[in-house]
Amino acid sequence: MNEQTIYYKRKAQDYLIKSLAWAATLFGLFFLTWILWVTFSKGFNALGPHLFTQMTPPPGEETGGLLNALAGSLMMCLLAVLMAAPIGIAAGTYLAEYVNHSWIGESIRFVNDILLSAPSIVLGLFIYTLVVEPLGGFSGWAGAIALGFIVLPVVVRTTDEMIRLVPSQMREAALSLGIPQWKVNTQILYRAALPGILTGILLALARISGETAPLLFTALNNQYWNTDLSKPMASMPAVIFQFAMSPFEYWNQLAWAGALIVTLFVLFISIFARVVQKRKKL
Repeated sequence: MNEQTIYYKRKAQDYLIKSLAWAATLFGLFFLTWILWVTFSKGFNALGPHLFTQMTPPPGEETGGLLNALAGSLMMCLLAVLMAAPIGIAAGTYLAEYVNHSWIGESIRFVNDILLSAPSIVLGLFIYTLVVEPLGGFSGWAGAIALGFIVLPVVVRTTDEMIRLVPSQMREAALSLGIPQWKVNTQILYRAALPGILTGILLALARISGETAPLLFTALNNQYWNTDLSKPMASMPAVIFQFAMSPFEYWNQLAWAGALIVTLFVLFISIFARVVQKRKKL
């Protein structure tokens, strides 16, 4: 086989691989565009100030909004991040700095990856057994804890990876000056890895904002305004699920409007996370 034949063979292989890659990309973009178009076209017509000023309506009523669901989702998501983020950052720091190359560290990473890929409905059932049954009822606390279990492995993995990416020369220079390890972690490593850690927290927040299954097992739902986390609490995913399955047309419109709000929120968080990550590179 001469050189020219080898050249044309490699060129054909390169063209084939590129064509398959483009086809796969266009295939994914087609369905993504389709989903976004349907969500925007059906949800945009139902948007209005009433969504943010009125409670979810009872069956058959033609007026109402999503205020209690928005407030419930916001409270539980923020509480989940506040509970899980510090634990995840501490655990990620421990993995990266103290047990990085040991069997303990590898074992913890393996378990964390299992938790990261676990279906959310399994986590919801676990919290139902752990929290809901002993307390004797559904509650916002149980919903926040379930969402926290989804946030935790994401933050652990992100913190671990970001801290390990910090050049070892920075650690060695600080330690050679007599700076204690805890101060190296807080003043040097966290500052260098902050954009990546923040990106992981934001992406975890975007993920839990659309989780339905764990909230059905823990927070359930509530048609009325409620800020008491010890009682059942409404959430956007649960309300969307309930209203989308109902025979009432107005409920269906509210479901599409809620789906559009959640989509825009996730889109905003994703763009903001990319901006934060890009500022790190600059």
